[in-house]
Amino acid sequence: MPDTYLPAPADTTGIRATTRIPVRFSGDGAGTGPLSWGQLGIWQTMVRQRSWLPIGGWAPLAAGTTLQDVVADLQWAMRRYPTFRTRLRFAAGGAPLQAVAAWGTIGLDVFDVPEGTDPEAYTAAVDAHYRALDYDFVAEWPIRMGVVRVGGRPAFLSTVTCHLVTDGVGGRLMLREVAARAEAGPTTGMQPLEQVRWQASPAGQQQREKALRHWDRMLRQLPPKRPLTPRDGPRHHRGEFHSAALYHATHAVSVVADIDTSQVLMTFLAIALTRQAGDGRPAVIRPMVDNRFRRGLGDVVAMVAQHSICVADVAGLPFDEAMRRTGIAAMLAYKWAYHDPAAVGERAAALAGELDLDLDAGIWINDRRTVSRQMFPGDKPTAEQVRAAAPGEFRWTAAQDDPYDPLNVDVDDEPGRFLLTWFTDAWRTPPARVEALARLVETIAVHEALTALETASETRTP
Repeated sequence: MPDTYLPAPADTTGIRATTRIPVRFSGDGAGTGPLSWGQLGIWQTMVRQRSWLPIGGWAPLAAGTTLQDVVADLQWAMRRYPTFRTRLRFAAGGAPLQAVAAWGTIGLDVFDVPEGTDPEAYTAAVDAHYRALDYDFVAEWPIRMGVVRVGGRPAFLSTVTCHLVTDGVGGRLMLREVAARAEAGPTTGMQPLEQVRWQASPAGQQQREKALRHWDRMLRQLPPKRPLTPRDGPRHHRGEFHSAALYHATHAVSVVADIDTSQVLMTFLAIALTRQAGDGRPAVIRPMVDNRFRRGLGDVVAMVAQHSICVADVAGLPFDEAMRRTGIAAMLAYKWAYHDPAAVGERAAALAGELDLDLDAGIWINDRRTVSRQMFPGDKPTAEQVRAAAPGEFRWTAAQDDPYDPLNVDVDDEPGRFLLTWFTDAWRTPPARVEALARLVETIAVHEALTALETASETRTP
């Protein structure tokens, strides 16, 4: 592919770069090949959601940072990370291929905050501008970077990338390495083209077949296809649920039971799904798994996270047993999350035709927490603190025609509470039912936390 240096994207929002600095780069690992499993999974999501799934954000620059400093950081990152130098080609049949370049030129945009404009608001607008622009997978480098100057001095940096570049864990790793690049060693981790070669090897094919058997078993347990209920207005909705009560309850149960916090949350969710459905069927949960416990993937800046699937039969069970069963189901889901999405899609389509399955059943969950994922800060909450924690606040924030996953929840940390971001197809699960599900998860969590704390207190009493 020729070296393509594109001019600044056309202005569509009133945001206009003052200048664009050409940044030359070169790097190792050039080549062309199929997408890796992680890349293919996120590509399928992009196609389904009709979005290039921009990720990233903006932040203040350290005092004294110069344009030359930012140029050097961008040049270093382009050299170090093959995914930053990856664009797509399309085979004759339309299948996407990854093309890693050995060299090229990328533009660094420079914006000047207009006089009388709030600098942070302007930087947020730059970031939104980058996200709103269409992305050319073939011609454009998968990173957009802009320096925002205040009074002629670099003050903020917006960096937005296509999700094909990396997952969230890889993005945080990249930021740490760029900040400490003087001390960074050689590039490590299995890069996507290396992953493709491993996936085609006997060991990779063995993983593929075993994962496919797991998916086959789970897919056969999906409920029958059900009719959709068309409604007026945009079909797909996004909402936010901020909950201190769920945060403290999860903390308490995790400590008392000595159980991973994600397993605790998944158990609350599985019980709530089962109760709301009321049909006694197992809960279908599709967790996003980072796959970084696998050899060669721990510290690679690439898209290796994939959704998996588990079926948790928790209807009518005591909480401890429900948590045990959810843990077993989740462990198997994590083990076989590293899978070939094309093969799973073919198997799913075949089973759906044979058994009339609802392939969109269940809930997708992406536990993106960084603070409380391993261990909550502070001491175990008391029963009084759990009771006193404010109940959640729910608000719908967006409605659109472009699809999300049918029913999805992202879990993030906020100071002293969780943020659960819900996405729903209103033709399948109306917004009111989603809000009721969120509150049911919270109610179950508080009840089980108080029960666990009371039981633990009685056990310690002589």
